[in-house]
Order: sequence, then C-alpha cells, then structure tokens
Amino acid sequence: MKLRTVISKIEEEISIRQAEDFDNVGLLCGVPDRDVSGILVCHDALENVVDEAIEKNCNLIVCFHPIIFSGLKSLTGKNYVERAVLKAIENKIAIYAIHTAFDNDFFGVNHGICSQLGLKNMKILQPKENNLRQLTVFVPKDYSGKVKEALFSAGAGNIGFYDECSFTINGNGTFRPVEGSNPFSGQQNIRENADEDMISVIFEGFKQGQIVGAMKAAHPYEEVAHQIYSLDNKNHHVGLGMYGELEEEMDEKDFLGFVKAKFGLDVIKHSAFNNKKIKRVGVLGGSGASGIRAAVSKKCDAYLTGDLKYHDYFLAESKMLICDIGHYESEQFVTQQLFEILSQKFSTFAISKSIEKTNPVNYFI
Repeated sequence: MKLRTVISKIEEEISIRQAEDFDNVGLLCGVPDRDVSGILVCHDALENVVDEAIEKNCNLIVCFHPIIFSGLKSLTGKNYVERAVLKAIENKIAIYAIHTAFDNDFFGVNHGICSQLGLKNMKILQPKENNLRQLTVFVPKDYSGKVKEALFSAGAGNIGFYDECSFTINGNGTFRPVEGSNPFSGQQNIRENADEDMISVIFEGFKQGQIVGAMKAAHPYEEVAHQIYSLDNKNHHVGLGMYGELEEEMDEKDFLGFVKAKFGLDVIKHSAFNNKKIKRVGVLGGSGASGIRAAVSKKCDAYLTGDLKYHDYFLAESKMLICDIGHYESEQFVTQQLFEILSQKFSTFAISKSIEKTNPVNYFI
C-alpha cells in the first residue's frame, strides 16, 4: 500500500485539519508514492526510535509529537532533531505526526485520560470556535435526493454523533436565461418557474472545498445558487480538554492517591487543598495551563494536566484542586490509543508499538 493511501486512511479516523494552527502535523518527511512495509507507533520520533523502526523493518513512523516543530535551515546532524530526521531520510523512513489533531479529537488524548480515570458523561472542555459553517443550496425537486447524497458523502451534515443531518424547504424559484447561457431547463429570455427545494446543511470549515465540489458535481444547473455562512455556534464535539464525573466522589487526598495509582506516578504537584469532595474532573493532556479557567467555569472540582508554572496554581482562586502530573505522564496512553486505531485500520502489514523511552524528564525520589 502506498504511503499516500495509508495517510488518507489514517485521516479518515483522525482529521489532521482539526489540529491547532501553530502545530506542525502531517507528513514531515517521506515520499508519498513509496510502498509501506510496516508502521511503528511512538510518542516522539527520536533517533533511538528511528533505530527501532530500522530493526523492525518499519518504513513509516506515526508519532504523536512532531520531531520537526520549527523550521530547519540545515540538516547536518548537529542536534537531536537533525540526527533523527537525517537517519530517517537516509533509511527511507517516513515520519508522520498527529499531535493536536488527536488532542482535539473527541476520542483522542483527553478521552484516553478520562477513560483511565473511569469518568462518566464526558464532554469537551474547550470546544472549537469559528469551526462550523452552514451551506444553503437551491435544487430542482427531482434532484434533491441526489444532491443530498453528494453532500453527505463529502462530509456535510455531521453534528456530533449524528450524520446525514439536513433541513429542506420546498418552494418556487424563478430565473431567466439570458444570452450566453446554456440552461438545464427553460428558454433564453423567458422567465422560468421551477419547483425547487432549499437544502441546508452544517459542516466543519475545513471540509468546504470538498463539499462545494461535490454539490456542484451533483447539481444539474449551470449556475448553482448557494450561500455559505460562518456560524457562531461552538463545535462541542471537537476541542481541547475534557471533563466528566467520577463514579463516586472522593476526598482530595484519596483522589490524589487514586490518580497516582491509575497513572503509575511517583509524585504529583498540586495546589492547596480546599477541603471539598472531588466529583467532577477536568483534564488536558500535555501543557494545559490554558484550560484552568475553562475547568473552573465548568465547576470542576479537580483539574489534571502538565507543565504548570508557579503562577498558574493561583488561577483556580481556591475553587478547584489543580494537579500537575507531568507532560509525558498525562499523554502516556497515546501510543496505545494510536496503535489500536491503526491495528483496526490496517491488516496487510505489521503495526508495532515502540518500546523506546522518550520521556526526557526524570525524578529522583
């Protein structure tokens, strides 16, 4: 199977276009037309992981963190990034990064954290804004079904855990073909009355090109009357962080002990105890200071994340227990999640999970 086909199938499950704008995701190095012999899934595509890929005959590394984040002006092996990328290129190994595309995915990084904690009623903590658009198109009634099918097949009409969502109003449309036109129905210079449906669907903005293309291909008119609006609605099924409820509430100290056991931690940095029960828990894998205020607004009793600074601990205003469990530690389930997704998606070649340690942070206990 060609690399471009493998990537296309991965993105059917995790859309790379839902990543954050600052991120560097997708194919970082590799030739799209090369055949894939095996996939190695990892957290960080460091040099030791590339060595592992060579040993396991895997010529595609699917990593969580992008090894290339800022621009490279040279490739001379002078640092850990260049050494890893050089070795991958020299051994014809492609590297594909998924990062915040998986952070924003409903069943991604933060869903994995919530599942490990056994949280119920999980919801997105910071839903995506400026993400949704609405398309309205006018279609001859006899072609309404065909155009709807084309829109749905292109990804329109998906709302949360529902798809093929649309709204249709029937009415009477008018038009007059003038000189230079090639009308589907009617004659030039004569006003035409047409029995038409107005179809309305919602879609994620990054799908606009494919949806408009599919609509025009299925529509019989020479000029397709349609309108696209940006919506203020937040997309509550895509975004950073999640929150949910524990099965049973806990004391703060018991909760910290519970987290240590579930995540295999030796230490947790946390804010002052508030002498309140823990029931609703917010999470954000990786560097998650940006989600503290959102977790407070959702009335979370505790918030789990990593990479917090001194002043971040004040942001909860004593309303919530803040827990820094470590960047890598909060994302530790990602490799297994990606391994399971890819194993279900591909059966014609080997999928391996990296056994190399890539967490750069160590603790002296």
